[in-house]
Amino acid sequence: MISMLKGLVDTIAEDYVVLDVNGVGYQAFCSRRTLSQMPSVGEATRLEIETHVREDHIHLYGFIDEMERDWFKLLTTVQGVGARVCLAILSVLGPDELVQAIAAQDKAAVARANGVGPKLAGRIVLELKDKVAKFSLGGAALADKKTAAKESTASTPAANIADDAVSALVNLGYGRSDAYTAVVKAAQAMGDAATVEALIPAALKELSQ
Repeated sequence: MISMLKGLVDTIAEDYVVLDVNGVGYQAFCSRRTLSQMPSVGEATRLEIETHVREDHIHLYGFIDEMERDWFKLLTTVQGVGARVCLAILSVLGPDELVQAIAAQDKAAVARANGVGPKLAGRIVLELKDKVAKFSLGGAALADKKTAAKESTASTPAANIADDAVSALVNLGYGRSDAYTAVVKAAQAMGDAATVEALIPAALKELSQ
């Protein structure tokens, strides 16, 4: 099983690169992100590789770094997401942007990829949300915290506070991912003082910068 290739760039095409490794050409399908970072033809480079073996073919998929390859493998765990769809998603969203989009449940951001409709985008962000939970508000500054009404019988989980603040910003016309990022920054700065009422103006200030 091939997991890495190091050689000279022989060909850069629309959706793949050919590496010359000691006189043998290896074709690896890549995202636009990876292709955009390829050196010129004839220069040396290294690709992380994911090998897919099927009855009728062996395909190599190449990635500029391990993080992109890890996301490729994670995306393929979602029903209906094949290798080509994964590369399409990784072409429009880098690893950091994917974390943000999934944590924010931003279906529209994922649906920007070719071949990804609203239904599939919704499935992706829903099924992967728990797998990137450590990057979300529920696992960051607001993890396991309550609102000022914690001691009352109607206490609200901090993650719900953040969700409410994000929803309010979306209703004001901001994109979900941008709203999520602003709420994260505001929540980290406010700590225990984070309530919906306090988060919204603080996040608006972040968005205006």
